[in-house]
Amino acid sequence: MPGRVKHLWVQWFGIQRLGMQRLIPRFGKPANVQPHPEQPWRRWSMQRLARVAIALVLTLGAIGFSGCSLDTFKVESAQVPRLIIAAGTDPKSFNYALNQSFPNVFSFIYDGLVGQNPITSEIYPALAESWDVSDDNLQITFTLKDDLQWSDGEPLTAEDVVFSFNEVYLNPEIPVPIRDAFRIGQAGTFPQVEQVGDRQIQFTITEPFAPFLEYVGGTPILPAHALSAAVETKDEDGQPLFLSTWGTDTDPRRVIGNGPYRMVSYSPSQRLVFERNPYYWQTDDQGQPQPYIEQFIWQIVESPDTSLIQFRSGGVDMLDISPQTFMLLKREEERGNFTIYEGGPDSSTFFVCFNLNQASRQDGTRVVDPIKAAWFNDVQFRQAIAHGINRPKMLNNVFLGLGETLNSPIPVASPFYLSPEEGLPVYDYDPERSRQLLQEAGFTYNAEDQLLDGSGNRVRFRMITNTGGRIATVIGPQIGEDLAAIGIQVDFQALEFNTMLERLRNTLDWDSYIGGITGALEPHGASTIWSLDGSLHTFNRQPQPGQEPLVDQTFSDWERAIADLFVQGGRELDLERRKEIYGQAQVIIQENLPFIYLINPYGLGAVRNTIEGVDYSAIPNWRSLWNINELRLLDTSEIVAQERS
Repeated sequence: MPGRVKHLWVQWFGIQRLGMQRLIPRFGKPANVQPHPEQPWRRWSMQRLARVAIALVLTLGAIGFSGCSLDTFKVESAQVPRLIIAAGTDPKSFNYALNQSFPNVFSFIYDGLVGQNPITSEIYPALAESWDVSDDNLQITFTLKDDLQWSDGEPLTAEDVVFSFNEVYLNPEIPVPIRDAFRIGQAGTFPQVEQVGDRQIQFTITEPFAPFLEYVGGTPILPAHALSAAVETKDEDGQPLFLSTWGTDTDPRRVIGNGPYRMVSYSPSQRLVFERNPYYWQTDDQGQPQPYIEQFIWQIVESPDTSLIQFRSGGVDMLDISPQTFMLLKREEERGNFTIYEGGPDSSTFFVCFNLNQASRQDGTRVVDPIKAAWFNDVQFRQAIAHGINRPKMLNNVFLGLGETLNSPIPVASPFYLSPEEGLPVYDYDPERSRQLLQEAGFTYNAEDQLLDGSGNRVRFRMITNTGGRIATVIGPQIGEDLAAIGIQVDFQALEFNTMLERLRNTLDWDSYIGGITGALEPHGASTIWSLDGSLHTFNRQPQPGQEPLVDQTFSDWERAIADLFVQGGRELDLERRKEIYGQAQVIIQENLPFIYLINPYGLGAVRNTIEGVDYSAIPNWRSLWNINELRLLDTSEIVAQERS
């Protein structure tokens, strides 16, 4: 089934404000839930379900409905068929090439040459009607569909494709976050892009690149007629005007796209309104233009409690469900005329990470206190931490059982995932094993059962995360308690979002952090995590362009081995051999634990029965909306007729 292009590269997850709002519980299978075929539901006792239900009713009852006017969440002209969703934050940019945040508008207003179904992983034609691959796999030629148009009615041509890549994505003057996903091979070369016919564009690469279609083919095409002047013109500092083009202060009607919708208005902290793109290329099997729904509204509701209230009162049509709301909504499913969908484990990774950087700054000071650096770089220390964190307790108490303990950076749903049964190392909760590993590594305990290193230093370090959500309020303190039980003192600190990013990316002033990353089923996008100079190689980060260089930075053999395996996996075309390569990488990652993985939540969402055509996916990025062009709004008579049939 054709669907919407979704972003296939790695994004920040655990340190997003929305991240923890999508983490889901696991109960005995409720009626009408669409089950994930690979993940049967476990059953809870009726007594335990009753206790949770009572607690949730008491908690949510305390929220109340007073002072919450539904009018705040509705827009004018109610006669227009519309779909309303709640988003926890404003969009951060209208410029796709510069975007680094989720949620964002781009999956609704842009298409690439191809798309990918997140449920079947099928690649399907989007702006391109076909593509040909040369015998040596070094040239890929796309042929565009005929008579494509931009959302302003201007023709979409091969020149737009060449412009998008050569002038924007591969332009060294423009810091494009997704550029790393286009690097090919050990040398990190980029594709050469040229027009070879009226509707043909040829990409030439230096060596075979297995995920070419997912990453290069799936990248949105940008309008040359609207953006070329901004790329070519420089500001007073010599920077392209493109860097300040199409911010959220831009009139949304001026932002030109090629997707199923186009933006028409934006009221910060209130709503973003989309309307059906009349020039969209997609039609159904009967030749009827898509999308079917005339208007789509992104209602900005920062509080998850308020989002829940609005969904229950009818002001919002779709809602990602948290563990704390699942039981209440499940009890209301029939009466509220909505369906809860379950898509199995999502593609997020959620972890604890230590700063392994042993380099010095230009003034001679070490990036990490040398005493702490010695602890963090001891693999037995990291393994002891992994055994010391009570993940089953976290799964039950925080995620209420709907999730899985996490052991790999590659999603369970990916064909490249290596299971524990196939040899993936795992770290069960075992505080006695933690103590044994620490003592084998030269640590000791004093009379107060406090952990000391070989020089008598108390083992104590900082752990940071972003403010808000259940990481700061529940998970961080639990990890502190778990590690205190093995003699370690953790000074937990929740920081404002941008402050945390500043430490992780620029100052490198951190000991450990709780965070996460969301990726795709195809592993290549994670190369930016594992390559030594990758922008998300946070655990031993190299200075990025424009940052002060470090002195005597070193990389361990296992770091280099993982980086090499991800390069090999990208160039290998044989599927079984690729599985072996990524399997080796997962084993090395788990043996050395640059990330101590915690919980993999389930994707679960509530959708009104007035919406037809929902093909729910657990993969983040608007899980209920990836096929938005196929969704229909039913009226009451159609719903009654369906129920009678």
